[in-house]
Amino acid sequence: MVSKNKNIVERDDVVVKFVGDSGDGMQLTGTLFSDTAALAGNDLATYPDYPAEIRAPHNTVAGVSGYQVHIGHNKIHTSGDLCDVLVAMNPASLKANMKWAKTGATVIVDVDSFDDETISKAGYSTNPLFDTTLSAFNVVKAPITSMTKEALINLNLDAKTAEKSRNMFALGIICHLFNWNVATTEEILSQRFKSKPQSIAGNKIVIEAGYSYADTIEALPTYRVQPTKEIEKGRYRNITGNIATAWGFLAASERSGRPLFLGSYPITPATDILQELAKHKSLGAKVFQAEDEIAGICSAIGASYTGSLALTTTSGPGFSLKSEAIGLAVMIELPLVIVDVQRGGPSTGLPTKSEQSDLMQALYGRNGECPTVVMASSSPVDCFYSAYEASKIAMEHMTPVILLTDGQQGNGSELFRIPRVYDLPAINPPIAEPNDPEYKPYKRDAETLARQWALPGTDGLRHRVGGLEKENITGNITTDPANHQLMISLRQGKVDRIANYVPEQEVDGDNDADLLVVSWGGTKGTVHTAVKELQAEGKKIAHAHFKYIMPLPRNTSEVLSRYKKIVVCELNMGQFVGYLRMTHPDFKYTQFNKVQGLPFMVSELTDKFNQLLEEK
Repeated sequence: MVSKNKNIVERDDVVVKFVGDSGDGMQLTGTLFSDTAALAGNDLATYPDYPAEIRAPHNTVAGVSGYQVHIGHNKIHTSGDLCDVLVAMNPASLKANMKWAKTGATVIVDVDSFDDETISKAGYSTNPLFDTTLSAFNVVKAPITSMTKEALINLNLDAKTAEKSRNMFALGIICHLFNWNVATTEEILSQRFKSKPQSIAGNKIVIEAGYSYADTIEALPTYRVQPTKEIEKGRYRNITGNIATAWGFLAASERSGRPLFLGSYPITPATDILQELAKHKSLGAKVFQAEDEIAGICSAIGASYTGSLALTTTSGPGFSLKSEAIGLAVMIELPLVIVDVQRGGPSTGLPTKSEQSDLMQALYGRNGECPTVVMASSSPVDCFYSAYEASKIAMEHMTPVILLTDGQQGNGSELFRIPRVYDLPAINPPIAEPNDPEYKPYKRDAETLARQWALPGTDGLRHRVGGLEKENITGNITTDPANHQLMISLRQGKVDRIANYVPEQEVDGDNDADLLVVSWGGTKGTVHTAVKELQAEGKKIAHAHFKYIMPLPRNTSEVLSRYKKIVVCELNMGQFVGYLRMTHPDFKYTQFNKVQGLPFMVSELTDKFNQLLEEK
């Protein structure tokens, strides 16, 4: 089925947002739309947005769930600022999301859901479909619920069951809007629900009904976004950051020859990593769902002791609970990767919203002099490569590594070109040989300062480790003051020397630019887009995005010294800029911070950068 509409509008990119009640299937609808766009050859980035409440009151703003998708002909780096198309399934979702729609946007609403009760629950005093609320938009008042029920009448379903498919009617409308063949969407649906043939049949009927309905509406535009030419040939899939993180660990396990063990406790928004790894027993993955966060990390330390690639995953509150055990891993000098999928805090905070507010905890949140490697992924796809590299660093340098992702990366998705594992960098853990007469538990490599990994049961390598201070070389327990200072210096030196094994800091822009923009973690795509916009206007602006935080790249001082104006952008109150002021105090930093549980918008960044460029 293909649109008959000849009035096609060519666009380089379009932002679509699906919003509705928590039970309206907006996450599924957005995912199916994203997968269809990917198969149409478009690049994309997504941003799921859902409430923390398990059962928020029905038809209230607190219960609104959304899924934003940015598709484009060119490379897409953000999920978009404001949407070109808003699909609202009830009054509450319309109320909560009008501020995210562009002036002139197409707003598609389920008119059947707008009754006196739902309008009042949403906080409207009058029906927004018939006053001036939507005067700035192209409004399509579609009878989505009633037409869904009508389409399914021959299946003899009860009204409640039939109504659950109304999100598929909306998806059919959107497929028409992009002039896509719904057969592609239906095939994706069939693969996703292949164990539920009756559900597949019903949803296909509804998708086609929505498509046919859209074909009758003159007010509905038809967009055409040409396939992107910026994507190299290969095998692709649409992947979320959490799934990509899990796959990165699986690849590292295969490449290193070390069995994978994850000891973890479910916590939003990190749970998907645990769930994904649990599916891959055939690849040797062992997953332990512990009774709490402390048990999770302690089980991982035990697995590392036995020679496994050991992992633990969490979010901010759970990360706090793991602090003491991270200190144990630092003292024992065992490889361990701790993934913190950051969310809004403090305490329970904003469980489903994203922040960059755990950086100081990652750097310093332990007792004693307790250095760990800290790095941060920059996008859903980069979660794969960051997980792989965190594993490589942890095993080759015998140290814990903290990998900071965030909720937006973890739940958001991008197109991922699946690499061959053996094209990835080699991982060579320093495993001690049996019956090595020179083996000592804290004897170190001269270059890396890493000790050897002596696996239990290996002939001739009996040794002991633990949380009490160790004597250099022998590993005997000691409280000797001079030895304590030496061991602290060695542990810090081992982390510092990792700067010799990570890439130097790159800068996008001229060395003599008037402004250097600094970012880290998941803000990369938005900051990159804003900088590119200003560079295209002829502005002298450069961008340095940091992935490696402890230690910083070895050329950090040289990079910062080139620029008279430096602005650090981050989704917290200034944690990275504070760290830079501690480690590189000779430079003057301006900061731009946002702590709303929301990502930066490109427009607010360009406004700030223009302001700084104009200041003398």
